[in-house]
Amino acid sequence: MLIDTHCHLDAPEFNDDREAVFKAARQNGVAAMIIPAIERANFATVAQLAQQFSACAYALGIHPMLVDKALPEDLDFLAQFIAEKLMTENSPIAIGEIGLDFFVPGSAPGVQRELQEHYFVAQLKLARQFNLPVLLHVRRAIDDVLKHLRRIKVIGGIAHAFNGSHQQADEFIKLGFKLGFGGAMTYTRALKLRELATTLPLEAIVLETDAPDISPAWLGSGARNSPAELPKIAQVLADLRGLKLAQVADRTTQNALDILPNLADLCTSAKVLH
Repeated sequence: MLIDTHCHLDAPEFNDDREAVFKAARQNGVAAMIIPAIERANFATVAQLAQQFSACAYALGIHPMLVDKALPEDLDFLAQFIAEKLMTENSPIAIGEIGLDFFVPGSAPGVQRELQEHYFVAQLKLARQFNLPVLLHVRRAIDDVLKHLRRIKVIGGIAHAFNGSHQQADEFIKLGFKLGFGGAMTYTRALKLRELATTLPLEAIVLETDAPDISPAWLGSGARNSPAELPKIAQVLADLRGLKLAQVADRTTQNALDILPNLADLCTSAKVLH
């Protein structure tokens, strides 16, 4: 059993064959897929997909690269949406995708950075308020993300698409976080990332695809990624660590359930196991 801890199944790239993509993932042994929101406009969409497709759960948040489109009232809407959904069976399992991204320079980098941090801090406070873990976007901003996590304590979460140093990984682990590894790890040239995947405690690692993005080596850069690729990604991790696929699958699945406790109900429910 495998869990894709980060999969944008709502993305337009899947509009023509979303159900087939979901079924292919299930047939390949993916027991659950987590669909993170990225802006107010898709809050309802990810919630609806989690209800429509068995084995799917969702998270709600405003992505750092979309804060320039966000409005101050979107944070109030997010809080209200979470509160309402938590009273239903189709409730979010995390706040996400949230975080910081200092990779792509904007027309006014200082202003953009300040705006990203404003929304990130506000959403960390919501995670603390609702006692939910967070799915973090940390590209070129790991130390800044860690700074805010030390100040605003949350119950943990996942540093999605982790590509930092061993020391930074240790800091996330100390704060109760797991680290997401996916398609980027499958490229032989990704020496630093593969070294991390090999040497970090297996108890700290969860698997993800970030589909339709971060395609693995066998698809080629820029190709549409899919949650059905997760078993082959898991096999790469197993090969790097000299383990059997079943060992990696069992451990990373348990890691995901440990850090996202509300996911356990989904994975043991009849609708997932059928």
